[in-house]
Amino acid sequence: MIIDLQKFIKEQRPAWTRLEKYLDMLERNPERRFSMDEVRDFHTLYQRASADLARIATFSSERSVRTYLEALVARAYAEIYETRQKGRRFTPIKWFFHTFPRTFRKHIAAFWAALIVTAVGSAFGGFAILLDPNAKEVIVPFSHLMQSPNERVAEEEAAEEDHMQGHKAMFSSHLMVNNISVSFRVLALGLTWGIGTIILLFYNGIILGAVAADYVAAGETQFLLGWLLPHGSVEIPSVLLAGQAGLVIAQALIGRNDPHGLKQRLKNIGPDIIHLAGGLAIILVWAGIIESYLSQYHEPVLPYWLKISFGSVQMVLLFFFLFKSGKSAKKTNEESQPSLAGVQST
Repeated sequence: MIIDLQKFIKEQRPAWTRLEKYLDMLERNPERRFSMDEVRDFHTLYQRASADLARIATFSSERSVRTYLEALVARAYAEIYETRQKGRRFTPIKWFFHTFPRTFRKHIAAFWAALIVTAVGSAFGGFAILLDPNAKEVIVPFSHLMQSPNERVAEEEAAEEDHMQGHKAMFSSHLMVNNISVSFRVLALGLTWGIGTIILLFYNGIILGAVAADYVAAGETQFLLGWLLPHGSVEIPSVLLAGQAGLVIAQALIGRNDPHGLKQRLKNIGPDIIHLAGGLAIILVWAGIIESYLSQYHEPVLPYWLKISFGSVQMVLLFFFLFKSGKSAKKTNEESQPSLAGVQST
């Protein structure tokens, strides 16, 4: 029972105002996700406002306050018990610079696993070439890499004609299609509980390590870096992103420590797989352009230091983008924070 109505209003108004601020915040930004503490606070304020409305309803003299509380409680009720999906406008720029890198960081453990598998494969391929140079014929599947590194470098640097003249666009398109298809194969083989993904990552690592060891042993490290870094600094991470997505699929199939059923687990990771696949495809399009228009040109046409610098800066920018882009000032995780929908009053 309320004895002093004005005192009651004065004491409760700060809570009403705080609830109103929450509601205004949601109306300005419907996609906002509250932290669990904010959800609890909102729900408590809603319960208090509902109780206050019931207590003040008997005072006919305070019609304005009662009307205010009715509207406030109705707005809060609508937010809590809303079940319809709110439409979201897809914006490619926001998706690429926010959703894609956030999804990458959400499954960062799978990325490190893909990197380790590839690194182990690279070490294996490198040691195999150093121990037996003839192993290159078995390990490396590319005919243009069968010749001696010294011979290839001499031919490339002595070339007087532009061997890419009139073919850059076609070659670039071929590279894009090939690299994307290989990456998607790595991703899709996650359906083999990750076994196929791991094998392909390991094999790609073997090839990379074998080629690197072959050129370094021949004293052509500068040529190797100038040739591979411009496009490899983004192409190799893209394959690792594909491996990351494949391992995420494998984790969902295995379902260890996940109480959900298989169908729900796959449904939960579906959007993340799409985000990773779309992001790596865009990066590989860029890699194809760089490989065709930059990586194929060597000294004296393009100095090695310029190509190495370009590739190094590009790699730093890519990892800065993946690890930092899309982070807000507050440490909120849009994918993991609960929304107000489904919060029940007790």
